Amino acid sequence: TLAPLRLLREPWNASKGNQSNATAGAGSAWCQGLNIPNELFLALGLVSLVENLLVVAAVLRNRNLHLPMYYFICCLAVSDMLVSISNLAETVFVLLMERGVLVIRASVVHHMDNVIDMLICSSVLSSLSFLGVIAVDRYITIFYALRYHSIMTLQRAMVTMATVWLASTVSSTVFITYCRNNAILLCLISFFLFVLVLMLVLYIHMFALARHHLRSISSQQKQPTLHCSSSLKGAVTLTILLGVFFVCWGPFFFHLILIVTCPTNPFCTCFFSYFNLFLVLIICNSVVDPFIYAFQSQELRRTLREVVLC
Repeated sequence: TLAPLRLLREPWNASKGNQSNATAGAGSAWCQGLNIPNELFLALGLVSLVENLLVVAAVLRNRNLHLPMYYFICCLAVSDMLVSISNLAETVFVLLMERGVLVIRASVVHHMDNVIDMLICSSVLSSLSFLGVIAVDRYITIFYALRYHSIMTLQRAMVTMATVWLASTVSSTVFITYCRNNAILLCLISFFLFVLVLMLVLYIHMFALARHHLRSISSQQKQPTLHCSSSLKGAVTLTILLGVFFVCWGPFFFHLILIVTCPTNPFCTCFFSYFNLFLVLIICNSVVDPFIYAFQSQELRRTLREVVLC
């Protein structure tokens, strides 16, 4: 049957004997994994699809939002929509096949698996890429405010978006084709670490600058309470932003690291059994992203109300 990212679910770089020994050595109850019902995948996919579809509709509807920053947010929403669509398509096929409504040959199921896996990988890579692009765009907005419109022109934004989509599509195709090569997995892991470090450095630097400005303002106005409350609010926002990214994406990429480093270790074998939970976290990230990056804009919220109320 169909299995989401089946090529990454279990290690391939271990012999059958070693895999069976590791499984036998990791037979405790907590190593049995979690049984994630398909209905949960379906519900999360629908919620994410609706949310991100509303973001795209709002950006396209309001000309005031036709700016590079909102185009990047729109692309992130499209990437999250692709995650939801691929998840929905796969879940629907699984439910239909389990109930005997849909009978498909094994060879067709194999090709469907490859197509869905490629779509998931492409959307994952593009989503990670646009998270990094949004961080860079915000950094330029704060540190080069006077030159922002000359640095981030509409043409450069379009080139950036086209490059991300093209690179994600090509990379996902290469990944599915050569997925059993550790070098490919290492490239994927390195890309995640690069985006994580990039976001950490840029957002912490932006938070430090904002805190410095608040300290200067509060010292001039002799209002230290205002500085403390604003700094605390900024720290909470930064923690939520980076925390959500790490919690939602970290387990999946830690799973990939274990496939490369310890495919037969009993602990790693236990960790592999929770793969479906890691996919749920990625889908949850698609649900949360609009609240972090899109719905904070007052202009976009106003347009969303217009779109919803029609």
